[in-house]
Amino acid sequence: MTAYQLAHWRLIIDQEPRSGAANMALDQAVAEACAAGAGLPTLRFYRWQPPAVSLGRHQPLAEVDLDAVQERGYEVVRRPTGGRAILHTDELTYSVAASADEPRVEGSIMDAYLRLSNALLAGLRSLGLDADKAPGSVRAGPDVSAACFEVPSAYEITASGRKLLGSAQSRRAGYVLQHGSLPLTGDLGRLIDVLALPDGERAALRNELTARAVTLADALGVMPDAPQAQFATVAHALREGFAATLNLTLDAGQFTPAEVRRAAELIRELFANPEWTNRL
Repeated sequence: MTAYQLAHWRLIIDQEPRSGAANMALDQAVAEACAAGAGLPTLRFYRWQPPAVSLGRHQPLAEVDLDAVQERGYEVVRRPTGGRAILHTDELTYSVAASADEPRVEGSIMDAYLRLSNALLAGLRSLGLDADKAPGSVRAGPDVSAACFEVPSAYEITASGRKLLGSAQSRRAGYVLQHGSLPLTGDLGRLIDVLALPDGERAALRNELTARAVTLADALGVMPDAPQAQFATVAHALREGFAATLNLTLDAGQFTPAEVRRAAELIRELFANPEWTNRL
C-alpha cells in the first residue's frame, strides 16, 4: 500500500438532508473550488430529502417512469458522474472532491477508485462488517439494466458477494469528484418500481436486485438505530477509515460563501434545469 505524506482535508457532515439538485450542485461547486486552488480536498457525507432518483450523466431519461416517480413524491436529478440509476433514500452518500494532482486521486480512474475503495472498506470493516471489494477486472456488460445496484463494478464494495456500496467518478477541468451510495436500510427493490419496464421484466429484475445487492443493516444482521444515529455512526466509521488508510487529518468545516454561491448558480443553470435533466 502506498505511503502518503500526512495531508489535511476538510470534512463536511451535512446534518440535514438536501434536495437532489442541491446535493449535486454542492459536490460540483466544491470540486471546482479544489481545481481553482480555492479549497482543501473535501470528504463529505450527506443525505437526501425528498428521496431522489439520480441518473448517470449519460443515461437516457426514458429509462425512468416519471409518473411512478411523481406518485411516490420522489425527485429526478442527473448526476455529473456516470453510471446507472440510483434511488437515494435511507442511505449515506459520501463524496470526495480534490484537485487532479492530489496524490490520493491522481492517475487513472481505476487508480483513484482503488485507493478510495480501500478507505471505505477500512471504515466498514471497523463496524464489524465482513466486506470486500470487487476485483479490478470486473466491468459492467452491455446488457446491464438501468439499475445501478444490479451488479458491482471494479473495486466497488461487496458483502457476502452482494453489492453494498456503488460509486461513480468525474475527472474534468482539473478536478476529481467521486461520490457513492451506501444504503443503510430499507427495500432496495423500490428503485425497480420507478424504472420504465414491462411488468414481467420488472418482477424479474426486482428479484435479481434483491439477490445481488444488500443494505448495511442486512449485511450486519442487526436492526438499525434511528436514521440520524445510524447515519452518524457510519459517517464516523468511514471518516476513521479515510484518515487511517490515506494518512489524513480531517478537519471539520463548512462550505465557503463562494461555494454556496456557485452551488446556487449550478442549481439554477444545471441540476434543477429541465434542459440538463432531459438532455438524453
